[in-house]
Amino acid sequence: MTGGKRNSTSRNDIKLGLMVSIVLKTDQHSGELTEGIVKDILTNSQFHPHGIKVRLESGQVGRVKEIAVSPGGSHR
Repeated sequence: MTGGKRNSTSRNDIKLGLMVSIVLKTDQHSGELTEGIVKDILTNSQFHPHGIKVRLESGQVGRVKEIAVSPGGSHR
């Protein structure tokens, strides 16, 4: 993800269409990240200690570990 990354466990930081890296349930033990664009936000609470659960445009579901930010420091 060009431009940098930042961590987030707050639902307010996640927006539809945002490029993120998630951990799929099957990859939780390894911590392997999967990149994609947020299609749906699945976590209803404003905060989750393990990351906000989302569905990517690819259909994959996982918890957000990193959010792509533009070189200026804001979300894409």
